[in-house]
Amino acid sequence: MDTALTTLHEEDIAKHIATAQSLVTRFVLLEAASRDSKTEIAGTRRRFVATVSTAGQRSTREVEFTKTLGGISSDDTMLSPAQHNVLFKTRRALAVSLAVSDLFAKQTGLDSLHRRNASSVLEGAEADQYRNLLEASAYVSAFSAAAYVKQLIEADGEPVGDVEPPSFNFATPQDALKTFVAGLDAACSDATDDGSLAQRVRAYADEALEDLLSRKSRFSGLGAFEQTHLRLDHDGFELNGFDVAPGTKSKPLVMTFKQPNEIIGNHIAKYQAMKLSKMLMAYDFDRQLNPFVELGGFLFTFIGDGAPGTGKTILIQMMAGIINEYCQVAGYGFTYENFGVDQISSYQGKSGQNCKQFINNVINPRTIGFGTVDDIDQIAAKRSDDRASAGQQEVTAVLMESFAGATTVVRGNCSFGMFSNYPENVDDALRQRAGARWLVDGPQTRDDYIDIFVLLAGKNHKIPLGKHDLFEAQVIQQAVSEAYDAHSKPKEEGLIAVYERFMDQNGKLKTMSDIGDYLHRIKLAEPRFTGRAIKNITDAIKLRAMDIELPDDWFEKPENFMHKSYDDKKAMIEELRGPFTIEMVMQEINRYADSEFRYSDKADDAAVSELIRRQRQQEKAVKRIGEMKEDGHWDV
Repeated sequence: MDTALTTLHEEDIAKHIATAQSLVTRFVLLEAASRDSKTEIAGTRRRFVATVSTAGQRSTREVEFTKTLGGISSDDTMLSPAQHNVLFKTRRALAVSLAVSDLFAKQTGLDSLHRRNASSVLEGAEADQYRNLLEASAYVSAFSAAAYVKQLIEADGEPVGDVEPPSFNFATPQDALKTFVAGLDAACSDATDDGSLAQRVRAYADEALEDLLSRKSRFSGLGAFEQTHLRLDHDGFELNGFDVAPGTKSKPLVMTFKQPNEIIGNHIAKYQAMKLSKMLMAYDFDRQLNPFVELGGFLFTFIGDGAPGTGKTILIQMMAGIINEYCQVAGYGFTYENFGVDQISSYQGKSGQNCKQFINNVINPRTIGFGTVDDIDQIAAKRSDDRASAGQQEVTAVLMESFAGATTVVRGNCSFGMFSNYPENVDDALRQRAGARWLVDGPQTRDDYIDIFVLLAGKNHKIPLGKHDLFEAQVIQQAVSEAYDAHSKPKEEGLIAVYERFMDQNGKLKTMSDIGDYLHRIKLAEPRFTGRAIKNITDAIKLRAMDIELPDDWFEKPENFMHKSYDDKKAMIEELRGPFTIEMVMQEINRYADSEFRYSDKADDAAVSELIRRQRQQEKAVKRIGEMKEDGHWDV
């Protein structure tokens, strides 16, 4: 969305090319003296550390970035295409960042203070303001350079972990960029080939951004830049204030999209996926909030479970396709990412970093996001599982903190879906962080199986259909209504016992006290039915209250709904909202509690099967030992 968009012009950048060229060619840097010697102790890889303090001392160092890059391939005097790409984009990053600092100076009045200071030295409050704004300008230029390098230089492979952030000097924008280039030079000096060069440059940009963001609170005068939205169309570079991953370049989404009519069965899951897709498009980029978050009913996280082959993958393809289509109509950016087993690393801490990057990419408030974790039981381990890898435990911790941690902020621009064939193997605390449970059980009825066969068979035949109303069972409103009604009574044996005992003693739910009593009885039967479960149920009930069908014509043109102001969107949605009923409450309690009992039963059945298998092995072993003793082979 281009609200408050500022476009950087090439003529503004061209003014700084000469300065940027000098910074990548050669300059002398004054830096704090290091206690570490540059000479290794003989026979070791350690360096001598002086016992005498050198604090306060300064030393000079020549930085020749172009020469450093040329030294990576010592047998070739010319830069390789990859090395030239790093050099050119670094110079471009420096010129762009100086142009951004000029823009910041105009926004804050720093340019006028600079002119006045040049004619006569400023004093008092003006001198303090000038110094503070100059340091803030240096900070902005360093941040812009690091963001440009992060966005425009791509790298494949395992990221490196031995890159150090620069020792920034924020006296002036040029000083900040000198320290940025000096740190980049040090990071690239250890590259062994073009592949490791790109990895080290990206890792350095990440370290520099993280270091800069940790210092942000020390600078005053940055408020003007917080709401700035910059774009450089020629490069595809965007800068949205101080976003952690500023305007990440999005790649075209490559996926085989599915239409809702291509999914047979899974009525509630399909219906809620279609609703959630429309909910996401109510997000307001100016307010950075979704009316559904304020009104209730927004699904930030959900989990879909079912047997293999029941349609979890095509449900993902359908939802991603619907959101992508809406985003194209509205002109919004769409970010879809899946976190898979290939991102579990053998390096300590790297799996957690990969997972956190996945989360950050999806929650970027400048795009609409949809993130999935397929086969989550293989990716995120139970904390009690001592056979799980350290990487799996790291992923579990990151997902728990990101989905419902102390710092979790739900804006309503993204949603995360976890999918599994064996949800009972997912950590209880992580599973309960899923705000909704979607049972993906595939086709169930006779009509479902006729519909799915006809759909998949295609039209290259002359076999008659027979007595059947094709796809009549898949009419979404009717199918969903029947699916919800099916939850008026529980389905799992453990919950059925609780339900029947309650009904015998109290009859149907009538009051809030009855609801609390029923929930408490479920808690006594299933200890994992905690306060978080109650929150998820109430969220699901609010979703049912918001069980409104946003009209399709709202999404045909951006101005009909998606580009309206936040208050207008909220008012349009409120007009459609209705109250929830006691029947809805009972259905949602049973839906959620059934899933908990189902997971417990599966886990118990798996444990029992394992005990039976071990007991049979033990009996076989005892029998075989007896036979070996009779044959005289036992002592051999």
